This record gives sequence, structure tokens and C-alpha cells, in this order.
Amino acid sequence: MEALNALGGFFTSIGGLVADPINLLVLFGAVVMGIIFGATPGLTATLGVALLTTLTYGMNQSTAMIALLAIYVGGVYGGSYASILINIPGTAAAAATALDGYPIAMRGEGGRALGLTTTASAIGTIIGMIFVVSLSPLISELALQFTSFEFFLLAFFGIIISGTLTSPDLVYKGWIAGFLGLFLAMVGRDALQFYPRFTFGNSQLDGGLEVVPVLIGAFGIPQIIQVLKDKFVPKQAAKLDRIVPDFKTIGRNFKHIIRSALIGVGIGAVPGIGEDIAGWVSYGTAKNASKTPEQFGKGSYEAVVSTETANNACIGGAMIPLLSLGVPGSPPAAMLLGALMLHGVAPGPMLRIDHPGFIGEISAILLLASIAMWIAGMLLAKQVVKVLRIPPAIFMPIIAVLAVIGSYALGTKVFNLYLMVPVGIIAYFLTEMGYPIAPLVIGVILGPMADQNLRRGLMISGGSFAPIFTRPVALILFLVIVFTIVSQLPFYKRWMGDLRSRVAERRQARSSSGANKPE
Repeated sequence: MEALNALGGFFTSIGGLVADPINLLVLFGAVVMGIIFGATPGLTATLGVALLTTLTYGMNQSTAMIALLAIYVGGVYGGSYASILINIPGTAAAAATALDGYPIAMRGEGGRALGLTTTASAIGTIIGMIFVVSLSPLISELALQFTSFEFFLLAFFGIIISGTLTSPDLVYKGWIAGFLGLFLAMVGRDALQFYPRFTFGNSQLDGGLEVVPVLIGAFGIPQIIQVLKDKFVPKQAAKLDRIVPDFKTIGRNFKHIIRSALIGVGIGAVPGIGEDIAGWVSYGTAKNASKTPEQFGKGSYEAVVSTETANNACIGGAMIPLLSLGVPGSPPAAMLLGALMLHGVAPGPMLRIDHPGFIGEISAILLLASIAMWIAGMLLAKQVVKVLRIPPAIFMPIIAVLAVIGSYALGTKVFNLYLMVPVGIIAYFLTEMGYPIAPLVIGVILGPMADQNLRRGLMISGGSFAPIFTRPVALILFLVIVFTIVSQLPFYKRWMGDLRSRVAERRQARSSSGANKPE
């Protein structure tokens, strides 16, 4: 029933959004801006959403959501331009696309490849949207049965799993980054007893750290410093022929598209992971399932279609926990959470009660954004590709100015600048040392949820943790967290390695004895 109500709100929202020419103008403008951000190495979809969040402060809620979701969709898709034409992923989500996209472009088929990625990305976004409109209301209904302990464990799981899956080398670095974000979320007067924590007598910190300046600093400043430090000189782009949608190739790869979309939605629904993981997992799955795996890495259309479908389907997957539980599924979704709070919308189980039809509206915007992305990709690709010839360092001063203006405009407080800059510098050094930033951001976002619900639950239970072990959902979440931590410990990995070796030896022994039996 809830899904049907959301579906009704979906169709109603489409009519209302399309009827306003301003909304359509914002839609196409934000999609093109997102494609430029995604296509330019050094700029990302997350940074685009972060900067645009502050510019939507004066917009009404619907127009702001159109702008933010459109730049999100366009940014994830835009990374394929640089991946295919200059073999440098414009975004992390498009890294897997470069393995086969660039060899295709070197064959003189760059336009065909972009036509395929544009169509596959649109299909992936639409499939993700279908899951948003169908699953979000059901998960919200389930979440209404949650108590404080379930919400605490859910937030804690989001921080742990984000750190586990985004660490470039040691998983402990991801956990440390997540707990650092959790600590930053503790600054200010607590919401239950209004007692100041870690404010050091500074009244500016009483209200806690503003989420948007922290996120802009964490994502924006490291990108600016890195690009200026590397002095990146763009490669000569491959020649781009006419961009046409190759529907025959899409049809032949339809089963790969469906599989990759499901992978993207599933990975997107896991807190804090993101589109880049979805692209790589889909690439690996497509290669394992392919009849011609030897073609992967040499210019396989199957690979390009699979990765681009997955990373755009991940957008819808990331929106499911964001809307139904208040837990962002990816770094850009974390920025969207900050934007929703900025516009007075609190995602979570009460969303469908406080803002009826909002899930349907978000789903409608995702559909319109995917259509606008496809149209813009087909018509404006040759113009957007010219951006690749501009050194990214030229963009960085502009990005820095927008970051400063955006942070200050949020409440017109100079203190936000004092907050943004040190957070950005710390994030840069953390990145240099191999610490992922996504868990830190997830920790900042989910920190209040974890803190308040743990303390509230302990107040209700008289200081007892017993409800965690007596409530089925809480117990399942607790066991999943314990398994996630234990599975990363050295002794467990050694034990699993020894177990796999013994199993392999037994299988080999059985196969050898079977082969040696007399006929």
C-alpha cells in the first residue's frame, strides 16, 4: 500500500515538475554542470553537489532537489568522457570504464562508446529510480518498529562498513577516519541534556559543527591542493566521431545491464560505499560471466556497458537508505543529506508522514534527470569534451572562491570559514597518508544519530545493554557488526586462508584418486 501511495506521488510529481519551465531550465542546467564536473579530472560529483548545496539556500525545496539530483546524476555519468577519450577517469566511479573505453576510442569508435555509456547510464538511473519508489516506503515502514538501540547500531554499522570497504590499504585506517568523524559530531551541546562538549568555552561551537562547511572542506580543499600540486596537463583527447545511441548493442547486452543495475542498487544501499565500488564489482562480475573474458581490457563494449550501468544505478540505491533511514549510501548522498536538512527535510522513518509524497517527488526527479542526461549527452558531448583541453588547475581558483562563498553564505558566519579550512587541511593530510575521507564524512553525518540514540536507549533501559540481545533486529545488526570487525582481523584471515588451502588440497586429492581409478 505504501509503495502504491509513493507511485501515485511519483506520477503526480512528474506533472507538477514538468509544468514549470523554470524547473526544466534548472534541470538541464544542473545536468550539464554535473557532466562538466564529472568530465574534468580533479572535480567530482560529490564536490559539485557540495558547492551547489550552498547555492540552493534561497530556492524552494522542489527546485533545490531538482538542481542537486541533476548535478549528481550528471556528475556520475560525466566521468565516462575523460575515461574514454583521454584514459584519465574524471571521477572515481568511472575508473573501471577507462580500462575498455579508451581502447575503443583508440579504434576510432569514441562516439559509439559515449553513445553506449550515455544510454546505459540513463537505463541504470531509471532502474535505480524504480527501486527507490518501490522499496523506500517499505523500509520506512519497517524502520518505524525500530527503537533507539536499532538506530544506534544502524549508524554504527554505517561507519564501520564504510571504513571497511573504502580503505585503500589497511582497514584500520578507514575505521580511524570514521571514528574521527564521529568525534567531530560530538562537538557542541548535546541534544538530550544540553551539556557543552569539547567547546573549550567557545560559544561559536555550542551549536556543533555545521555539516555543510565540514563537507565542503573535507571534499573540496584536498581536491584543490592535489590538482595544483600535480600541475596536471591534459592529454590529447582521442578523436570523437558522431555520437549515436547503439540500441542493437544495448539489446545484445541487456542481461548484463539488468545484472549490473541490480549490483549498483545493492552496493548503493550499503552506507557510505559509493559508485566507484559498484563500477569495479560490476566489471569483475561481467568479466567472470562473459563468454569472451579475454576481450576485457582490450575494448569490450560489454565491460563499458556494465560499469556505466552499475555506477548510475548506484545513485538510486544510495537514495534508499538516505530517504528511509536517514543513512547516506554514498559520499554524494551524504552531501544530499546535508542539503535536505538545510531545506527543513529530515530523512528517516517519519519522512513519509512529515512530507507525504516526497519519495515520489525524488523518484520523479531522478527519472527526469536521467532523460535530461541522455538528451544533453547526445546533443552537447562534442562541446563538453572541449573542457578536457582546459588544464584543471584553471578551475581550482574558481572552485576555491565558490567554496568560500558557499560556506560563508550558510548563516553568513565567518566562523564557518574558520571551520572549513582546517577541516580541509586535515582531510588533505589524511588522504596523503592513505586514510579515506568517505568514512570521516559518514561519521560526521551519522554521529548525532548514534550518540543520541545510544544515550536515549540507555536512559530508557536503566543503563542496560540487554535490549540489544533481546530484540531480533538489534541482535542481527550487532552480530553483523561483530562479524565485519572480526573478519578483518589478521588471525581470522590466516584461519580462513588455512581452511581454504585444506579444502583445496582435499578436492585435489579426491580428483587425483578418481582419475587414477582403473576403468
